[in-house]
This record gives sequence, structure tokens and C-alpha cells, in this order.
Amino acid sequence: MKSTVMFASFVLLGAVATLQAQQITKPTLAGVTNFSRLETTVACAGATGPEAMPDIKKMGFVSVINLRQASEPDANVPAAEAAAKAVGLTYIHVPFNAAAPDPAVVDRFLAAIRQPGNEPAFIHCGSANRASAMWLIKRVQIDRWDVAKAMTEAEALGLTSAPLKKFALEYIQAHK
Repeated sequence: MKSTVMFASFVLLGAVATLQAQQITKPTLAGVTNFSRLETTVACAGATGPEAMPDIKKMGFVSVINLRQASEPDANVPAAEAAAKAVGLTYIHVPFNAAAPDPAVVDRFLAAIRQPGNEPAFIHCGSANRASAMWLIKRVQIDRWDVAKAMTEAEALGLTSAPLKKFALEYIQAHK
């Protein structure tokens, strides 16, 4: 019995260490700018063209969450959606205006990321700032991470915008 408990404890500690030790990599992918991947959980990226969808699928992602507004230069939402669906990716468009962030958009994003079968998710915007801000909120609100730890991860994924950091922290505070 004692050895079974010790073995279970080691397995649990190993699983926790694995979750805490997830590494962020920054691979190069044709058609994607500022790409950061958090092992198998998520990728946050900037502008992502339709031509990148087959490679995103090959990397093991099951969904693409696009935070770009259709009016952004080169956003081409219909082409990206068609390309994603053609390779079997779930495509979710949640347009997020960084100049006038709306908490209702965050709610839509959180609902999408919580939907069973949508992870691992490839989340993108124009520069990776909006994607990383949304991931920061998700880490705190859903995964119950400490804000400082979640902020460190979000910054490593591409969150550099002071106004988006402020918005994310205000959203988190308002939704405690």
C-alpha cells in the first residue's frame, strides 16, 4: 500500500512538473508572423494567412481562433476560414478591436476556448498582442493561475501592448 501511494505521488508530481514546465518555442511557419507555441496547449501568433492552415493542422492544432477584424489589412477572413475548414480545422472568428477592447468579446473568446474539442488552439491576431492578452485572461479565469505567472507567460507569447495588459488586468479584476 505504501509503495502504491508513493508511486502515485511521484506520478502526480511528475504530471504537475510537466504542466509547470511547458516550454514556449518560436518556430518559423510560412504565412505566420510572430508565432509562439506553448507545447501542445496553444499557439499565439500574429497575422496568419490561409496558406498556413495545412501546416497548422499538421502541427496538431484542432481549431483556429482568429481575433482580427475583417477590416484589417490582409485579414482575408473568408479565405482563412475556407482554408481552415478544407483541412479539417474548426475556425472561430472573434473580432477584437484593440483600440476599443470590449469585455463581451473576451466572454465570447472564453466560451470558444472552453468548448470541448477546441484545444489545442491556434489563436492569432495581427501581431500576437490580442492573442496573448486573451490567453492571459484564460489562464487566470479558467486555469486559476496566479496573475504574475500568467502575465510572464503572456509576455513570452507576445503580449507587449501596455493598453492590452491594462485591459486584461481590469477584466480579470472585474470578473473575480
